[in-house]
Amino acid sequence: MDKSDHKSQNVIEMSDHHPETGYAAIAQVEAYWEALRGARIVPKRSEIDPRGIEGALENAFIVERVAPGIARLRIAGSHLNDLMGMEVRGMPLTALFNPGARQLISETLEEVFQAPGTSRFRLTSPGSEGRPEGEARMLLLPLKSDLGDVSRLLGCLVFKGKIGLAPRRFDVLDREFALLLPGSEAGPAPEPDRQRPTTPEPVPGFAAPVATYEAPSAAQVRPTDRRPPYLRLVKSED
Repeated sequence: MDKSDHKSQNVIEMSDHHPETGYAAIAQVEAYWEALRGARIVPKRSEIDPRGIEGALENAFIVERVAPGIARLRIAGSHLNDLMGMEVRGMPLTALFNPGARQLISETLEEVFQAPGTSRFRLTSPGSEGRPEGEARMLLLPLKSDLGDVSRLLGCLVFKGKIGLAPRRFDVLDREFALLLPGSEAGPAPEPDRQRPTTPEPVPGFAAPVATYEAPSAAQVRPTDRRPPYLRLVKSED
């Protein structure tokens, strides 16, 4: 899908996966992404190897988040170009949809990036002269950039039927969203119990004993008639 170098360990066999009838490309891309992420929540964009989804390359695409709700196509298979009748690279993903569906697509993009999560769509393209009605499926899977933020998506779009006159744009029939959780990794650590702090015990040798004071009893207090002695000068003749 691009000219960057790829590691051979990213090529994962998907021959045992049984796809939904007519949407084998969707199933292959999803299975490859799941195998890449393993126990992690999201795999990295740099780990994607086109050889791992060789049978789905014409339907696959990668988008980059450029602003809230806006993601542009960085890489796109030939199937997307055929649907639009032009090169779609650099276009926003919402350009593939009719105006009434674009807000939902933008909101879903943000959910997939921020949660993160995965989303799948059941789409329809209305019929018109030279353009028979048809259905499609789309899958969105989050990816991490080299900086570690979730700002890329691996996607797949499959249209069933005759494309006819381009451009083909879609409406949303149904949408599913799934929040991603770690695979075999432990969940977030529980918060510590917030107990009232206890007074630390004094360390021997670092705390002097505290003297106690006892008030005298009434019997011990005696009034006195004695006056305080006065100083007297004694003069000597010697």
